[in-house]
Amino acid sequence: MGKNKTIFICRECGYESIKWVGKCPSCLSWNTMDEEVKSTSGPKGAFSYLNKISQPVSIKDIIFDEQNRVSSGISELDRVLGGGIVDGSLILIGGDPGIGKSTILLQTSNNLAKQGNVIYISGEESLQQIRLRGQRLGVTNENLYLLAETEVNTILEVVNKYNPRFLIVDSIQTIFNKDLPSAPGSVSQVRECTGMLMGIAKNTTTTIFIVGHVTKEGGIAGPRVLEHMVDTVLYFEGERHQSFRILRGVKNRFGSTNEIGVFEMTEKGLKEVLNPSELFLSQRQVEGAGSVVTASLEGTRPILIEVQGLVSPTNYGTPRRMTDGVDYNRVALLMAVLEKRAGLFLNSYDAYVNIAGGVRVNEPAADLAVALAIASSFKEKTIPRDWIVLGEVGLTGEVRSINRLEIRLKEAQKLGFTKALIPYGSTIPQISGLEVYPVKTVREGIDVVLGG
Repeated sequence: MGKNKTIFICRECGYESIKWVGKCPSCLSWNTMDEEVKSTSGPKGAFSYLNKISQPVSIKDIIFDEQNRVSSGISELDRVLGGGIVDGSLILIGGDPGIGKSTILLQTSNNLAKQGNVIYISGEESLQQIRLRGQRLGVTNENLYLLAETEVNTILEVVNKYNPRFLIVDSIQTIFNKDLPSAPGSVSQVRECTGMLMGIAKNTTTTIFIVGHVTKEGGIAGPRVLEHMVDTVLYFEGERHQSFRILRGVKNRFGSTNEIGVFEMTEKGLKEVLNPSELFLSQRQVEGAGSVVTASLEGTRPILIEVQGLVSPTNYGTPRRMTDGVDYNRVALLMAVLEKRAGLFLNSYDAYVNIAGGVRVNEPAADLAVALAIASSFKEKTIPRDWIVLGEVGLTGEVRSINRLEIRLKEAQKLGFTKALIPYGSTIPQISGLEVYPVKTVREGIDVVLGG
């Protein structure tokens, strides 16, 4: 029998230390070292349960099929996964509580059960609770089997006995290995249980979905190594009081990480949104200063979103700056450019920038739209509803070109926009019914749209 010893493991990155330290030497996070008891004999390993000796194989002898993908029955999920589910892959889905992780997996399970047996492992809900939710969602396929279990070795026995084509584990933080002394959800348990599940996926054709809880900062709870171990990491985004959800891929070994899927939460579960632009602009009805539309590119899909800006005189010595859906530091940079290069003196005004509908925009192509939304509110001049604004803004006030301009403009034209403000020097596509106005600087853009 091996002796047990006490170690400290960073909950953020999995770094191990024999003594407690306030700052993790690996990821430099503060107060993330948790005490755990570790057996010197150690676990047997992620692949040991297979009871076979691994042998090297020549790369020429490995048989593969590039088209070996299975449709989930949900086109938006297939889009994010890169065209479908790859056999034997390990997929991690994270998101805030109540955002829809279990809902979409239960709906997906019902579809996948038409192609083979599916086992849904629940560590948080009883079978009766899942059955009740499944009844509301219309989940009735007899090839879908439910199991309320949290011990990983028992799960492995069930998988070996029934050999399901798809396995769903909800959630990984509730699963534990009885051979480890640490508590469920700890770094050691999460890492070991994920490794054992990975052993199933990589040595069989079983595809595994696992649900991961998120921390207050929005990352998946547990060590970063959890994200490194899986093939695909998907995040559910959106506000709980909003009806729509965005499924974003942040890691994908079998496809692009730029695609998103858009869903609407209804009484009967998540419903696909095939035209997200129309959804995000559906409530843009009130004419007013500070509102402008831009086109964000998510993978191969252009999505039209509304950028809102509000500028008002400050009541404090230091003006407030608040953002929602766009990077705070980026907005601060754009406001400095507006003061220095466009002559808008904002140092005594509070400024608020919002992306309507709870969407997040990370690409610089929205810079010019953010700048014009702020300028519109500052000047109290309304931007006409038929304008779309695209372009990156540099520190000297220049408007820089962006990628995939043509498909962004085509999407705008389809939704009725007739005028577009774009960077000077861009290749101007010929799109019927759409007038294009190239500008060199942000000040020139303000003059064109707001009339100086």
